[in-house]
Amino acid sequence: MAKKVVLVSSGQPTLNPRLVKEADALSNAGYKVTVIYAYWNDWGTKHDEQLLPAKKWQAVRVAGAPVDAKTTYFLSRLINFAGRLAVNRSLDRFAEYAISRSTFFLLKEAKKHKADLYIAHNLGALPAVVQAAKANNSLCGFDAEDFHRHEISDDLNNPDVRLKGYIEDKYLPQTNYFTTSSEQIAEAYRQIYPKLKPVVLLNVFPKGDVRAIKINYHQPVKLLWFSQAIGANRGLDDIVDALQRLDPADYELHLLGSTMGNEAFADRLNNSGINIKFHHTMPADELSLFAAKFDIGLALEPGFSINNNLALSNKLFTYMQAGLAIIASDTAAQQHFMNKYPHVGRSYSKGNAAQLATILTAFNTNRSMLDACKSEALRLAHEQYNWEMESLKFLDVVKNTLSTKN
Repeated sequence: MAKKVVLVSSGQPTLNPRLVKEADALSNAGYKVTVIYAYWNDWGTKHDEQLLPAKKWQAVRVAGAPVDAKTTYFLSRLINFAGRLAVNRSLDRFAEYAISRSTFFLLKEAKKHKADLYIAHNLGALPAVVQAAKANNSLCGFDAEDFHRHEISDDLNNPDVRLKGYIEDKYLPQTNYFTTSSEQIAEAYRQIYPKLKPVVLLNVFPKGDVRAIKINYHQPVKLLWFSQAIGANRGLDDIVDALQRLDPADYELHLLGSTMGNEAFADRLNNSGINIKFHHTMPADELSLFAAKFDIGLALEPGFSINNNLALSNKLFTYMQAGLAIIASDTAAQQHFMNKYPHVGRSYSKGNAAQLATILTAFNTNRSMLDACKSEALRLAHEQYNWEMESLKFLDVVKNTLSTKN
């Protein structure tokens, strides 16, 4: 009989490519898979409606939504609001209610699905999988895509740090396996929990359909940056400052993401005097073909928090899969990667727009160097940094974890 695995997230599948890749890998390997998730935003809902019907696995949404499940959605927000108010007085009693809007409902639903293994994909889901595993005498794992306690602040007394640290301290030691998205995040967790044995699963993607780089000898150098949101604390000031030092006819800056809530920031970019174009967000599985139209992918992380310094984002691997040269800021994780693979692009000191402008000029004036970096990035994506390779590590983790129960 096929083993049953339940993956749980306080976000949506479209917004969590790691969860979708794991669910697909498990289904293709013969596991019976259920994904329990919660509404996050309208964009994710729209794309979930296209994504989920094509999947082999079952998806269950909990905790309501603003349009089609208003009462439950309001109740979930009320529970979370009350939890966040009360958590300052009693962290141990209210942390689970404060950590996310949907945690209470994720736990309630996860317990209903008797499974051999439960996997959480963010801190809001972690209490749910640990408690569901206990209730059903099963096993559980956690995927830390980020160094969660220091996502927002480095201050140990910050309320967000205290809340996330409490959840991690309470539940991570109770997991049966633990994965992270970079060696640096794995080491940060090892320093706190010496008994944990984190396995690194990089934010790579399936090889996709890009087989050859796009040659660009005479047109402006096309730069791409993407994220779910376009706003501050993302390194965009670096690239704008750098491009303002150069001839705007030589470069195009393309930004893919939502400007909702950051309209003033977007207006400032539009009025910066550079050649800039905006693109709407799109599902992760469409990104590589879109990105292949460009020349250079920008990974401009500013290192504003410990997590931001340690994270190795999916940007790098999306650019490689699309056959783009990479310009990366020198956060700890990105600099380590660029030192290891210097022929995929260049790194610069974060905040140093003059250095970044020099790198851009070098790529513009030496298109052969640009093409060489693009070719090397695509080669590495096909030969090493892809989900076909990384999924084997993930499936081994699951198999080895389940074997401890036999």
